[in-house]
Amino acid sequence: METLTIDLPTMYGDHHVVEVRRILMNLPGVEEVYASSAFRIVRVRVDPAQVNEATIRSKLSEAGYLGELSIATEEWKSGSPKATEGNPFRHTAAYENIKTIAFAQQMEETGRALWPCPGMGLIKKEQE
Repeated sequence: METLTIDLPTMYGDHHVVEVRRILMNLPGVEEVYASSAFRIVRVRVDPAQVNEATIRSKLSEAGYLGELSIATEEWKSGSPKATEGNPFRHTAAYENIKTIAFAQQMEETGRALWPCPGMGLIKKEQE
């Protein structure tokens, strides 16, 4: 038996732990899986005669758990509402005469989750 430890930068929630465990436990030769969203690592005990680290990394990469978490950043635009047109992010304005703050966020239909989340895509029916 061999123990592998792999960093998973995009495993940031317990639902990811469940998905990583499911992916890895379905591989032949995987005996134990310890996954931690707090430390963003997975420790896998494997039989090297049946599965290797490259196969494990390939499965995790396919699911989106290796690499950096890509998050769109806001471009700072200030000025009048006309000057901030075309910015798909939120806008906040304070009005002196009203003594309040106005907040607006434009939502665009992109066909994807607002926050990138590996393992939480469209549900696919698995073949038996």
